[in-house]
Amino acid sequence: MQLRNVSPGDVDAYVRMRCDPAMMADLGGPLPREGMADKVRRDARQAAADLAWLKMIVPDPATPDLVAGTVTIWSHDTDDGPISEIGWMVLPDFQGQGLGKRAVRTLLQQARDEDRWDIVHAFPATSNAASNGICRSVGFRFVSEASVTFAGQVLKTNHWVMDPRTDLV
Repeated sequence: MQLRNVSPGDVDAYVRMRCDPAMMADLGGPLPREGMADKVRRDARQAAADLAWLKMIVPDPATPDLVAGTVTIWSHDTDDGPISEIGWMVLPDFQGQGLGKRAVRTLLQQARDEDRWDIVHAFPATSNAASNGICRSVGFRFVSEASVTFAGQVLKTNHWVMDPRTDLV
């Protein structure tokens, strides 16, 4: 498995993840397909400028265009100030193979090794057992349940936190 920056050619993967009702069930439902090409271009620009780590999960480095999902760390403002957040999605054909956990751990190791992003937060839906399991298994500490707004929807999430420099398992 390897991680590579999102590129403008990743529109199909974004559509398969973000416009699919099953993939987006815990995130308020599918997003409109019309905005995906623009979203990918914006994400690719952010990744190229190193403003956020927007990575595609590549199961086999010999086929870098075949992606299993995404893992991302970015900073954003909240009512309590700026935070760094990690999120991930794994396509159904690749779920249950440990790729999500390996991708999350790999990106957090990079954050630790580069001493970047400080404390990292994760907000998986309370109903997403697999993502909450990843949080537990890589060393996140459960903080509380939280309401988070994503794409205009208020989601019921679990708030997890870790310092990759000291908490990564």
